[in-house]
Amino acid sequence: MRILVVADEPSKWLWDFYEDGKLAGIDLILSCGDLPAEYLSFLVTFANCPLLYVNGNHDHYDKRPPEGCICIDDQVYEYEGVRILGLGGSMRYKPGQDNQYTEKEMRKRVGKLFFPIMRKRGFDILLTHAPAKGLGDLEDRPHRGFQVFLDLMKKHRPKYFFYGHVHLNYGSDIKREQKYLDTQVVNAYEKYFIEI
Repeated sequence: MRILVVADEPSKWLWDFYEDGKLAGIDLILSCGDLPAEYLSFLVTFANCPLLYVNGNHDHYDKRPPEGCICIDDQVYEYEGVRILGLGGSMRYKPGQDNQYTEKEMRKRVGKLFFPIMRKRGFDILLTHAPAKGLGDLEDRPHRGFQVFLDLMKKHRPKYFFYGHVHLNYGSDIKREQKYLDTQVVNAYEKYFIEI
């Protein structure tokens, strides 16, 4: 299965300079959030495959959701035998903002997924907007990662963890890929192709 993972910034190569065939052979698109709804609708139309997404901290899809796309926030979604756990949003840094959570609030969201995760016997992909604590996050509060994502990876050992939020152009020491236990950890900023 060939997967395109996108986050944070529309890819000019895919959108501004689109040509027929660039999305050929893509079986699934995953979005880690903070992308315009019209961009996601464009991708799902031209790729002719499902697009699953979680909310970023700047998304307002409740007012205008991306057409033809499926939100998998707070669920384990199975596609072609691949189980994907979706948890959007970032660390809370402004009171009263949508899609921002304290560590305790994110842990509560994860707790509500206990039975769905058990029913599916785990998950293969963890799809989030924010990074995990100490894995691609930054020191400032808006870009700090969640400890509970590390706990999920320790307990369930998914093959992949895709996230966004921390743009690769924020600094030269930000890694695109790293490994955590059995999990391939990927910052999906802009676009990332993977075969699984």
